[in-house]
Amino acid sequence: MKLAVIGDPVDHSASPALHRAYLDEAEIDGSYVAIRVPLGDGAAAIRRLREQAYTGCNVTYPLKEEAEAACESLTEEARRAEAVNTIFFGRQIVGTNTDGIGARTAIEALLDESISLKRVGVLGYGATARAILAELHDNDAYTFVWGRDAEQADRACRRFEARPWPSTNPPEIVVSTLPPEAEIPQEIVDSLARADLVMDANYGRRTTLARRLGREVVPGDAMLEAQARASFDFWLAHLDRVAGA
Repeated sequence: MKLAVIGDPVDHSASPALHRAYLDEAEIDGSYVAIRVPLGDGAAAIRRLREQAYTGCNVTYPLKEEAEAACESLTEEARRAEAVNTIFFGRQIVGTNTDGIGARTAIEALLDESISLKRVGVLGYGATARAILAELHDNDAYTFVWGRDAEQADRACRRFEARPWPSTNPPEIVVSTLPPEAEIPQEIVDSLARADLVMDANYGRRTTLARRLGREVVPGDAMLEAQARASFDFWLAHLDRVAGA
């Protein structure tokens, strides 16, 4: 298997180490590399990977919407998120999105129970946020959205049957998909201080939320590992279909 992750930046990515471990675990001869691809070059990079006989690739910020447009076939997860983070190169370029299942799996492992009927707030409305909101909706969570652009936040609420961020009784669980440098209003900071669990989709040196909030924040490592495992399983399933065709 010849695999890669594309995005900008990617030098911090833990995906190569995770997927090389999965390859070893499955006793598959393969490789996984990180390739920096700036915004605007996503579609061309995906075509090059296909021409170079890659099995698949992961897609990270800021290319997930470009990747969706470059795919010839999309799973329901990718269509709902309007973004792709995992691609399989077969007869078609097939795109899916595993960010949502990654977030849900990580939260449920921390809670040791289902997300169903929990009140979960999502900071942001971009590609990762949309995937998470879709997954939470499908698993019967009550969701709330905050973002600086009120129109975008409202669109996310309508699309995923979520509600605007409440001024009182904030959600007990919060997932931040905001970039490390994003400004957060004091009223949102105050509500995060009261949450039982705050998770940052960022990980490694990009995790700055705990310092800014002055409280414990779960970094995105567990979320990344869960979505990476789902991506790897997606590639294996498609390889099995190709082999059985």
